[in-house]
Amino acid sequence: MKALHIKFIVAALLTVITSVNSYSQITKAEIIATGLTCSMCSNAINKQLKSFTEVDSIATDLNTNTFTVYFKKDNSLQPKVLKKAVEKAGFFVGSLVLTAKFHTDKIEDNTTLKVDDATYTFIDIKNPVAHAEAKYRVLDKGFVTQKEYKKLVKSYSKYPGYATENEDEYYLKAL
Repeated sequence: MKALHIKFIVAALLTVITSVNSYSQITKAEIIATGLTCSMCSNAINKQLKSFTEVDSIATDLNTNTFTVYFKKDNSLQPKVLKKAVEKAGFFVGSLVLTAKFHTDKIEDNTTLKVDDATYTFIDIKNPVAHAEAKYRVLDKGFVTQKEYKKLVKSYSKYPGYATENEDEYYLKAL
């Protein structure tokens, strides 16, 4: 009976330890929107982004059309949710940079992490990163301009999944 309890505790601890390896906290997202012509356009995007309970605040720079989304502690959204919010307002994402801390032993080139329903693959990583908050640019279609995406498809052909366009898979480059 005691051996059964010990096995249960060990199994529970292993589950906790392995789930920590795939935890991340996105604290901030910097979105550069395209297609804006006036302050009313930015209001439409702000309204969509503020509708999420995970969002703490938003800073807007009308000169660069940048929306900096700050998330509440222990809350964040998948990049596709932010992209859809901008598109629902009638605009497009030209760039998305995430400030995040991925809790894993090491992030290096072609490392793939599964976090909840999302899969993040780190590409073109020059210096391995671990347990530190860093900035990552999302390089998938819909998160960069069409012109840039065409160039990236050629540049990142060595990553076979890059151009598959799965909305739950994200390719990130550390900045």
